[in-house]
Amino acid sequence: MASVHESLYFNPMMTNGVVHANVFGIKDWVTPYKIAVLVLLNEMSRTGEGAVSLMERRRLNQLLLPLLQGPDITLSKLYKLIEESCPQLANSVQIRIKLMAEGELKDMEQFFDDLSDSFSGTEPEVHKTSVVGLFLRHMILAYSKLSFSQVFKLYTALQQYFQNGEKKTVEDADMELTSRDEGERKMEKEELDVSVREEEVSCSGPLSQKQAEFFLSQQASLLKNDETKALTPASLQKELNNLLKFNPDFAEAVSLSQNLLLWYGYGRRLRAGNQQAELALQEAIRIAQESNDHVCLQHCLSWLYVLGQKRSDSYVLLEHSVKKAVHFGLPYLASLGIQSLVQQRAFAGKTANKLMDALKDSDLLHWKHSLSELIDISIAQKTAIWRLYGRSTMALQQAQMLLSMNSLEAVNAGVQQNNTESFAVALCHLAELHAEQVGRWPGPRASGAMELWMLCDQKIQFDRAMNDGKYHLADSLVTGITALNSIEGVYRKAVVLQAQNQMSEAHKLLQKLLVSLSETEEHRNAVLAIFLPYHPLPMLMQALASPRKVPVTYLALKTVLNLAFAQLILGIPEQALSLLHMAIEPILADGAILDKGRAMFLVAKCQVASAASYDQPKKAEALEAAIENLNEAKNYFAKVDCKERIRDVVYFQARLYHTLGKTQERNRCAMLFRQLHQELPSHGVPLINHL
Repeated sequence: MASVHESLYFNPMMTNGVVHANVFGIKDWVTPYKIAVLVLLNEMSRTGEGAVSLMERRRLNQLLLPLLQGPDITLSKLYKLIEESCPQLANSVQIRIKLMAEGELKDMEQFFDDLSDSFSGTEPEVHKTSVVGLFLRHMILAYSKLSFSQVFKLYTALQQYFQNGEKKTVEDADMELTSRDEGERKMEKEELDVSVREEEVSCSGPLSQKQAEFFLSQQASLLKNDETKALTPASLQKELNNLLKFNPDFAEAVSLSQNLLLWYGYGRRLRAGNQQAELALQEAIRIAQESNDHVCLQHCLSWLYVLGQKRSDSYVLLEHSVKKAVHFGLPYLASLGIQSLVQQRAFAGKTANKLMDALKDSDLLHWKHSLSELIDISIAQKTAIWRLYGRSTMALQQAQMLLSMNSLEAVNAGVQQNNTESFAVALCHLAELHAEQVGRWPGPRASGAMELWMLCDQKIQFDRAMNDGKYHLADSLVTGITALNSIEGVYRKAVVLQAQNQMSEAHKLLQKLLVSLSETEEHRNAVLAIFLPYHPLPMLMQALASPRKVPVTYLALKTVLNLAFAQLILGIPEQALSLLHMAIEPILADGAILDKGRAMFLVAKCQVASAASYDQPKKAEALEAAIENLNEAKNYFAKVDCKERIRDVVYFQARLYHTLGKTQERNRCAMLFRQLHQELPSHGVPLINHL
């Protein structure tokens, strides 16, 4: 026997227990919620001009569209929305529904008979072709198609809907009495939007075609712009299954269901999730091939690349995807493919000008087709590339451009564009750049990409603790970093071990990490470039010898610093100074403040080591030059409040002043060193023998 909702909302023609919709060509069905909306419309038409203020009328008009298009909501929620717009009308609606639900079946019959009068007369209350007029006509037609038994079930459902609403209203009133704050409550714009929350979505009955289309567009927009406001994957899949049960040919629901599983499996990096995603993708490919749907096949090809990024030949699939997307006129997919190609080429060592040319072609597609969200992604990508190549000024400019372009006005379904991932990426870059330049950063704010914020905050706190010499605090932050990004966590753990002079343990960690990431050359080279400071000299030389492994990026410049330091330790300071000339200028121009200080400190060390073989006058001149460079290094370290580095600098300066016979300057530096040495912990690392 069909359920109440199945026999009530659809024409009673069934196959295998599922009611077939739209048998009479009707695309809407009468539900208790829609009867309540009809009562609201009827009361609005009966209320005189003076009874409702202009502002209240405007709020009601803003409320109507989401009520007509959105899914069914509880009666208590409907009362609340109407009361926020017009309290007087909410009371009238509540009384009308109460009289109808507690009366007799003939009261509901009479209500629908009276609805037809809205279109009568020379100046009807509602125009037939308006949004409200179409809704009324659909409801009247759908009600007239119901049999007597279905009308009775509808009335029974209305009574149950009313009773549930009354019960919920009483519970809310009791809670409000205990927790209401003093003062009148101001209604915000967001309160007018009917947001689709899990407890408000009607899971017991099907949605009409318009409701389903509105629901899908809303959830797709939320998943794209701010997934935290969307339904959870499990709840959304439940709703999609409900839609597909009654509308098996609803292609949009099938597509979103498959994309949801693919997104969830890929985003969470779960083995089971990826397996399910691959199965969903295979099913999508099969359906698309049977239907000869080339556009759907192109979307599947893009997902094939996403799921197979770790394969060595993934770039071939990506290039093919871009060509096909251009061929079939799919600018969105073509642009995403170009963005991914640029990212791959950056890791592979392509020069910045070629990458920017590719992004320029992508930008043309964005502006031509008004792909605003891809414009944001492109700017965020440029920010990351400029940072990769050590151009902090350009990175800062791109990040600020994205923030200035990003409107704070709400888009579909109340989504704020500043909750997008690209916006969060730009803010993270700004925070890290700010921390690099001044040693402080604004705390992370709430965002749809909260994991990015949390990781950014943890990394900056880690760097701050390392700069302060508080290795125990930095070590405690490693756990949180690892939970958010396991690769970053292993790297940070190795940094702590290296700072504590536990070189063998740090080297083992990094070697293990490199082995685990050696599936593709691009990924391995990127990690290799990051970890170069902690590898032996042969690996440094190997990395710099091949332009594909470490392109001329900021990481390569830092590698040069480490190689120069290795040459200094090996007793060839002259070659180290020659090598430093290659890296010092771009580092001082665009590098982080800490790296500028490290570079000048290393130059001073090389100058002192080279002066060992000079005669006395030339040696004194070299030491004076080294002291000047040390002063510059100390100023850089002071900007980021790196006391441990300042301690090393003043120790070195005291030694040089002693050699030059400048007792007063030596004593001043020695006193400052003693103060810092008492304040900071000592870890047994020779003060001069680390970069």
